Amino acid sequence: MERKKSILLVDDDKAILTSFRELLMRKGYDADTAGTGRQATDKAIAKVYDLVIIDMKLPDMEGTELLARFHRNYPRPKKIIVTGYPTMQNAIDSVNLQANAYLVKPVNPEEFLRVVDEVIREHSEEQEITEQKVTHWAAGRDRKAREKPQPASQNRPESEKKIPGDT
Repeated sequence: MERKKSILLVDDDKAILTSFRELLMRKGYDADTAGTGRQATDKAIAKVYDLVIIDMKLPDMEGTELLARFHRNYPRPKKIIVTGYPTMQNAIDSVNLQANAYLVKPVNPEEFLRVVDEVIREHSEEQEITEQKVTHWAAGRDRKAREKPQPASQNRPESEKKIPGDT
């Protein structure tokens, strides 16, 4: 059975956190919430997330700062920026910091779920490819180890091996 995909929602607006969390949980996701950048990083230390959804305006830092921290310290999850204050500069910064999507509030619930589903699907495909590569690599190493020829001294019968110091 495949585990539920885990999503961390980061926003200082409790009503938005509640509504997004409910939408995601109804869709079958495991959704956690954080009201500040600090709470988000603390949660990321304790749990691995598949997706982090970050509001641009947080009480303790800008969303792009949190995005950069996640990119640097927790590169595994995908990241979506959500903002009620869209500017060309924060959109460019988000893309440069490798946000996987950029949504403008108010977000239509169907559009929100469509984007989340798409980003999660991409994440799952990337994880599957990575797992296949690791499995293939490990099988190749195992095969090479079994095929590796033994040094000549190890192939000779014990009676023919010389003991150092014997003449």
